Amino acid sequence: MFTCNSYIAQDAKKFKKQYKNFLAQVKKFKKIAVFRHIKPDFDALGTQFGLATWLKDNFKDKDIKVLGDNHIAFTPRGLFPETDKVNDEWFNDEFLAIIVDVGDKKRIADPRFQKATYKFKLDHHPVTDNIFDDEITDTSKAAAAEEVCSMLLSFKKYPLSAEASKYFYIGLVGDSGRFQYSSTSPLSFEVAKCLLERNINIVKIYESMYQDDLSKLEVIKFILNNYKISEHGVAYYVMTQKDLDTLHLASEQGKDNVNFFSTYQGINIWCSITEDITEPCFRISIRSRNFVINEVAKKYKGGGHASASGAQIKDLTELDQFIKDLDQVVIDNTK
Repeated sequence: MFTCNSYIAQDAKKFKKQYKNFLAQVKKFKKIAVFRHIKPDFDALGTQFGLATWLKDNFKDKDIKVLGDNHIAFTPRGLFPETDKVNDEWFNDEFLAIIVDVGDKKRIADPRFQKATYKFKLDHHPVTDNIFDDEITDTSKAAAAEEVCSMLLSFKKYPLSAEASKYFYIGLVGDSGRFQYSSTSPLSFEVAKCLLERNINIVKIYESMYQDDLSKLEVIKFILNNYKISEHGVAYYVMTQKDLDTLHLASEQGKDNVNFFSTYQGINIWCSITEDITEPCFRISIRSRNFVINEVAKKYKGGGHASASGAQIKDLTELDQFIKDLDQVVIDNTK
């Protein structure tokens, strides 16, 4: 007996028009492609595969595709299946594009979303583009998985399977910081409760998400030997390409330990700064406890949430000013 109620019901009332249109578009199109952002995280992949699984379970006559490169760390660990390899001809017919967990169109992993007959976005980042035919964007949500799952749970005629629930739970846990970030809300826990009612194995999920082999101790050792903390409690570590090679990490794995600093008193904002030679640039993941950091992120070609954002700098000559800008956030909000 599933007993999901109040907060999900409030969402259903708030987004009644969009929910109705989403279901109408899903029913309308024979072909549906689910997109997410480049360099995906738990939420992007969890939401993408959760939604695709729900679609396949309930609309068996549809041709459902999951687009974007396989993640170098998540896919081999068995957390998610491989994405679909789709040739250009598939996109010549009419199709519905559902874009999840993307605030900026430039970060959509496969540019062929632009060929879609209808584009529907489901997200929790601040809106930066108005190129979609319809969207549900709620920045109060802890995760895109929470946003999408809340909607699907309100569709009583279309059940959510254990497999889909597993993927959504991964996304929700990942982007809520295991339910520790300030964006975590009663809705977050209500959605989690509904997912648990579908008999997902949370012990196995957490092991798959967070359990590492002993080689990862070398990464922790590197962080301990190289981290810095500014005068006002901005902690960070820098990984150059040489460091990544030594540690046998891909560039997108450099941010995996950004929350290493999250439990220490005196640290107000913390960052991972990782070289990406494909751009080239240094990509920055920024987190905070009680300080709004997304305005600084915007200044450095990024953006995101109040306490979890991304940015980039061209090279390390910009690093000192970047840290000073984060220091200023702390100064301005502790007077």
